[in-house]
Amino acid sequence: QGQLVESGGGSVQAGGSLRLSCAVSRLAVSTRCMAWFRQAPGKKREGVASIDGSGTTVYADSVKGRFTISRDNVENTLLLQMNNVLPADTSIYYCAARDYATCWWPADPSDYTNWGQGTQVTVSS
Repeated sequence: QGQLVESGGGSVQAGGSLRLSCAVSRLAVSTRCMAWFRQAPGKKREGVASIDGSGTTVYADSVKGRFTISRDNVENTLLLQMNNVLPADTSIYYCAARDYATCWWPADPSDYTNWGQGTQVTVSS
């Protein structure tokens, strides 16, 4: 099993930016489908963005044009650049890895076997 540790969450005003990182060990981000999920209180966990083994990215409609998912193969890290954030982006954000290089969309949390502990993002208006 991989170990995933998120960082970079915090409080930001609407229109601001945050950069989330997910440090990964015991599995290679370049060979897996990696994704960011988020979960707000009382809501289901939803896929935010994914990147597959070939580098193809997919985004939820709600974040397209504002968020960018990427990976650093040398540092073995998954990243999420969040720009022009909205109060609706307030959630706990999780990074996750599948056992395979292929991603499916919409991302189903049950397809992912490796999870981080989550990092809180709070956007104020």
